[in-house]
Amino acid sequence: MQSKFDFLHPALQHHIVNSLGWTELRPFQEAVIRPILGGRHMLVVAPTAGGKTEAALFPVLSRMLHEDWRRLSVLYICPIKALLNNLDIRLNRYFGLIGRHSALWHGDISPTARKHIPRDSPDCLLTTPESLEVMLTSRKVDHRTFLTDVKVVIIDEIHAFAGDDRGWHLLAVLERISRIAGREIQRIGLSATVGNPDGLARWLRGGGQGAYEIQQPTEKDRGGLSADVTVDFVGSLDNAAIVISRLHRGEKRLVFTDSRAKAERLGAELRRRDVAVFVTHGSLSPDQRRRAEQAFAEREDCVIVATSVLELGIDVGDLDRAIQIDAPATVSGFLQRMGRTGRRPGMKRNYLFLATSDESLLHAPDAAPHPLSCLCPATDGPGPAGRRHRGERLEGMDRWILRGRRTSARITGGDRRVHGRGGSSLE
Repeated sequence: MQSKFDFLHPALQHHIVNSLGWTELRPFQEAVIRPILGGRHMLVVAPTAGGKTEAALFPVLSRMLHEDWRRLSVLYICPIKALLNNLDIRLNRYFGLIGRHSALWHGDISPTARKHIPRDSPDCLLTTPESLEVMLTSRKVDHRTFLTDVKVVIIDEIHAFAGDDRGWHLLAVLERISRIAGREIQRIGLSATVGNPDGLARWLRGGGQGAYEIQQPTEKDRGGLSADVTVDFVGSLDNAAIVISRLHRGEKRLVFTDSRAKAERLGAELRRRDVAVFVTHGSLSPDQRRRAEQAFAEREDCVIVATSVLELGIDVGDLDRAIQIDAPATVSGFLQRMGRTGRRPGMKRNYLFLATSDESLLHAPDAAPHPLSCLCPATDGPGPAGRRHRGERLEGMDRWILRGRRTSARITGGDRRVHGRGGSSLE
């Protein structure tokens, strides 16, 4: 029986095996080859660090060779510049294997560098929706010539766009590019966290009439969704710094905060306790962020404190622990952040919530959409009515209802603990 891998261009097959050293593709990567080669719109849902980029890109590169695409034919769109910067080296390598090249265009790229991109006409452009809008409206860019050969758009972390104004703006921009190109552009969306894949796939297709397919991970692709999720009430940011400095020494820890001010303050508190710590957020210059992220990726026994800039797929090496100060704004944010851990064989995904207030203690469990089998907030003695004592379990809830909405995300087999007032995870 012919393998789906055999449908890829022979030159690309050669480089996957010999240049990249891959012995096989993952099942979901093989499953999307023929639909993408056939030009179908595609939504690829797979775990964080599961190989979604390669799943989309290898069939597209194969089409590029089979159909002899020239000039700019592929747009690779991401929600944040940091993710584009992180992907730039990897995509340049993949395109370079087949004698093509990619380019990076966003607000941090110098005007001189951006001016040369249309002249050189890369085969793939990594960019944001806002930068595409600039290309369409700027008198300095001949967008009708530059974008006329676009055939495929790949949208990474598509869940970050769906359902808000930025997502509708992206769809409007893509419709304008389709009109310039004179064809229905193939759209491929990538995500690790999708609650309604069919609705998202139809949203992605926009006004197009082409067929779409959805590829969701099998249990083998997921590697199981077991995870350790712990909630600890610490009462203040200073106490959170104490916990972080004493817990998991010798391991690499990524700490998320909900503001730049908190990130800087927590970083300062950790340095005061002789912890090797790096801080990254949107207010730092691109060079400062890159230096911090690179240093963290190369070190062991250290901490990086970040806002949401490190939520979306940016490679900071193999993490041991993910820690959240208070609660993320969304369930998808929680899943993305927890997905940064457990990538090494034999490691579970894990997440530690450190609540600094009563309100965040209540909100933290709401971010974790899985069966409720947990220790509840503890008391040292008889507590108020309705409060359970340390060690008492709530069992049997098949799914959580999250703020009035049923979530389709589930995490099974995990050990979920909540430590409350009078208790500490240091005990």
